[in-house]
Amino acid sequence: MKKSLLSQRKDDHLDIVLAGANASLGVDPGWSSVRFEHCALPEMALDQVDLTTSFLGMPLRAPLLISSMTGGAERARSINQHLAEAAQALGIAMGVGSQRVSLRSGHDQGLTGELRRLAPDIPLLANLGAAQLRETDGLDLARRAIDILQADALIIHLNPLQEAVQPEGDRDWRDVLARIGELTRALPVPVVVKEVGAGISPQVARALVDVGVRMIDVAGAGGTRWAAVEAERAATPADRAVAMAFSDWGIPSAHCVLAVRRALPEVGLIASGGIRDGIDAAKAIRLGADLVGQAAGVLAAATVSSAAVIEHFDIVIRQLRIACFCTGSRNLAHLRRARLLPTLLDPL
Repeated sequence: MKKSLLSQRKDDHLDIVLAGANASLGVDPGWSSVRFEHCALPEMALDQVDLTTSFLGMPLRAPLLISSMTGGAERARSINQHLAEAAQALGIAMGVGSQRVSLRSGHDQGLTGELRRLAPDIPLLANLGAAQLRETDGLDLARRAIDILQADALIIHLNPLQEAVQPEGDRDWRDVLARIGELTRALPVPVVVKEVGAGISPQVARALVDVGVRMIDVAGAGGTRWAAVEAERAATPADRAVAMAFSDWGIPSAHCVLAVRRALPEVGLIASGGIRDGIDAAKAIRLGADLVGQAAGVLAAATVSSAAVIEHFDIVIRQLRIACFCTGSRNLAHLRRARLLPTLLDPL
């Protein structure tokens, strides 16, 4: 079967991110500027650390989200199945990649109710691009995205930079905020808005909350650099030059989390973008995140098996648990008050 242009683009994205050549280096996400004060007398057992939390009214065994990765390529079927099986086994949340291709083409590529069957007990999030909301059937697409997965929430992803540097990108973003507001009033599930790697500022986060968005995923700079990915796909030297100029564009993830939490103390907040390990996850929670998302870091494991994904996140969870132990934090609430060494973040 001949691939659609959208499917081919998603396949290209997978190849480039998995190769890792230019996709994930260059921008410091900011986690390195945060350093915990070590507690040499934790006065508890490591096994007493409680990482449980809840998300969308559902329990999680750790504050982790398998973040949106891929939704268009045919091989996404096995990737998403591995992720769903692992999320269920681990008791963590999962967000799928963009459902645009599967909804438009009729080729589901694994984004079906099968994922809910594989992961019946975890928060499962549907996903659609913000630019699609401007289309005449945007609301219908959103409803279908939720219904097909039996999803607990809908992610609307913001990617204006990526679209701007794609020759085939969606470049008209007028009235997107109003459309998101209409969506929040029309849908039966909460709306989560995320960036894809350039970050969300406090001003944009406040505008989104004001129109009814329940949760923000900052997805800041420091993870996958989508401008660099698009530069790898560029058909001409000029297109490549335009895209590569923006390869270090964006707000570093740690800065996003800190700024959005200070501006909006009550908003649900997900930290993603350059989360390498459980220590970065601990830092993100300390800065104000409710949940921590990882995507590219687990993609290679997801191409192998659900067991490989479980092994990957088992390591992250063990690291997070030890970070809590070595800061004297019995649970996530205590971790949010853990002491930091003097840095630029002194006011904390």
